[in-house]
Amino acid sequence: MVSKPPAGDPVQDAPQVAPPQHAAAGLPAVAHTLKIAQAQMGVRRTARTLLKVNQKDGFDCPGCAWPEADKRHVAEFCENGAKAVAEEATLRRVTPDFFAVHPVADLATRSGYWLGQQGRLTQPMYLPEGAERYEAVTWERAFSIIAEELTALSSPDEALFYTSGRTSNEAAFLLQLFAREFGTNNLPDCSNMCHESSGSALNETIGIGKGSVSLEDLHQADLIVVAGQNPGTNHPRMLSALEKAKAGGARIISVNPLPEAGLERFKNPQTPQGMFKGAALNDLFLQIRIGGDQALFRLINKLILETPGAVDEEFVREHTHGYEEFTAAARAADWDETLAATGLTRAEIERALEMVLASERTIVCWAMGLTQHKHSVPTIREVVNFLLLRGNIGRTGAGVCPVRGHSNVQGDRTMGIFERPAPAFLDALDKEFGIVSPRHHGFDVVRSIQALRDGEAKVFFAMGGNFVGATPDTEVTEAAMRRARLTVHVSTKLNRSHAVTGTRALILPTLGRTDKDVQAGGKQFVTVEDSMSLVHASRGNLPPASPHLLSEPAIVARMARAVLGAASATPWEEFEKDYATIRDRIARVVPGFENFNARLAADPGGFALPHAPRDERRFPTATGKANFTAAPVEYPTVPEGRLLLQTLRSHDQYNTTIYGLDDRYRGIKGGRRVVLVNPEDAAALGVADGSYTDLVSEWKDGSERRAPGFRVVHYPTARGCAAAYYPETNVLVPLESTADVSNTPASKSVIVRLEQSHSA
Repeated sequence: MVSKPPAGDPVQDAPQVAPPQHAAAGLPAVAHTLKIAQAQMGVRRTARTLLKVNQKDGFDCPGCAWPEADKRHVAEFCENGAKAVAEEATLRRVTPDFFAVHPVADLATRSGYWLGQQGRLTQPMYLPEGAERYEAVTWERAFSIIAEELTALSSPDEALFYTSGRTSNEAAFLLQLFAREFGTNNLPDCSNMCHESSGSALNETIGIGKGSVSLEDLHQADLIVVAGQNPGTNHPRMLSALEKAKAGGARIISVNPLPEAGLERFKNPQTPQGMFKGAALNDLFLQIRIGGDQALFRLINKLILETPGAVDEEFVREHTHGYEEFTAAARAADWDETLAATGLTRAEIERALEMVLASERTIVCWAMGLTQHKHSVPTIREVVNFLLLRGNIGRTGAGVCPVRGHSNVQGDRTMGIFERPAPAFLDALDKEFGIVSPRHHGFDVVRSIQALRDGEAKVFFAMGGNFVGATPDTEVTEAAMRRARLTVHVSTKLNRSHAVTGTRALILPTLGRTDKDVQAGGKQFVTVEDSMSLVHASRGNLPPASPHLLSEPAIVARMARAVLGAASATPWEEFEKDYATIRDRIARVVPGFENFNARLAADPGGFALPHAPRDERRFPTATGKANFTAAPVEYPTVPEGRLLLQTLRSHDQYNTTIYGLDDRYRGIKGGRRVVLVNPEDAAALGVADGSYTDLVSEWKDGSERRAPGFRVVHYPTARGCAAAYYPETNVLVPLESTADVSNTPASKSVIVRLEQSHSA
């Protein structure tokens, strides 16, 4: 039975707390999946939809970017993937009548959970200057409003075109083409906030900003290091790959400030034994202090150098550069400093070294726990050093594995969504379309917010996502967005960004992954690229939520025609009618996509993009080799009486989309404003379990930011460290607190103090 959306926001001021769990998935995951799916879709629609998730003739899950094996399970989805699908395929609807009842001021008081639960958007909506409510608008009028504002700008660089990682390859390619034909490289995207640090480090060291491993590599590895990642919640299908690797003899080291249930034991719901007993995954848990990863890998590298025969000298000699400078830095690594930086014991690090030396094929996987610190780029470079030392790149069962979150965030970058595009890409784009792309760099996410704040940008267009909810320094970001002349959001559902508007605002409802897409040229499909560089098709199977929806490619094509007019020779109307024509152009512009349409037709499972380090042990860097690096070791230092806070997801959450108010694996129920604190730290600070505190962040310029009313939960996190959910704690992250080189917000290392709360 489909349930109605909540009429009011649920009360969250007294969350229940139980001990954290020590296993993930199993029967509870199945039960919760069915409960959520049936509440949103009903029984028949649930079966019809979930059985098409991640199938070769179905649609790509709008959740994480984890790849599928060639042979698919009947149920090729995880609990959180099913939640994502249910939220999109819901039968709940947001019509113009909803906006008549709820003015923008009311929407601004609602939680992200309440907004998302209202259902699918059904018509384009417009907020005129000075109006209190959104009102229905025709598509023609919506595009004319965009054209009015864009053509009135003093410079194309006063416009910002943001892309969420759920955007298809076809839509992303069209959006960057439009932006560059319009005259700007202002193409911020969600990668700026997550794996930009990975791309920055990998491009410099191995010549390509993507992972070098396949699923089969994971299955054949001897050792898998999972650092700064919680696959049980954020990439649950990865647990199946780890389980298979363990069955093949692999060992697993997890490096994380928090123990995570999914890495302790995985109860695979695909098998009877897995459902009830499960498989232990961790062989060694290194409970590291936040931000201590670079110091850990640097010391292990020193110990490898000191072990006779441990270095792959032939690989180092033939394929690397900078070895001498690196070894000098590594040999200077200090045990006492490392123990202080990491919070680990000497015995733990020596045990990790034994496992490393016993492995001939090692993979390192990581996610936001490594990428969102000031020193994230040198940390990931040190991971690369670790793998290069023993020849673990370009070898079966070995390599780098940055695990992406959003389902096509990697594909969007491949399609040219980047504020600092390579000249070769722009040359190919210009040659294909007869345009002159701008060569100066554009704004990333942080610079876009600063540009809006400072009056340098006046129009903000978002292809998906929840920009306001995902970005740091909430008060600064929201004030910046309100300075825009026009904000435009292409969306399937409501979120916080729709309530934080410019002088004028548009909401443009679009098809989702689950929806059938029929254009003038017939039924269409789109494509995505997963975390391991596999490109495949995605075909929705449900009738659209409303006859008034347009697809993402259609929205970009019509916007381009309205803005560029007859001066553009680009066949925008043709692109809207038949997406195969877009793919033909991609094939001529983007390396690796040659014969794009023919290859998709030949293999429904898609194809792998070329990866020189993986395929040939060829490293297209500035030196022509894989580069060792030798950055100084950094780690956060925290004043007395303060804690180092990391922001993270709950289990009932995907990025800023909140499915529910529980975090089952961590024992939290019925609320999100909780802060996890080590009991010894709590005792030292005088904060009791169950008490309420304000989180106050401290920045180097003396400024403070406050998130009030958090329930203290005594939790087995690393000493000196704390954790709380985003987006509630994004307010604590200063806009200027970013990673060196990548400019990614440093959301995983925020210095905070706890003050008694008066708001509980």
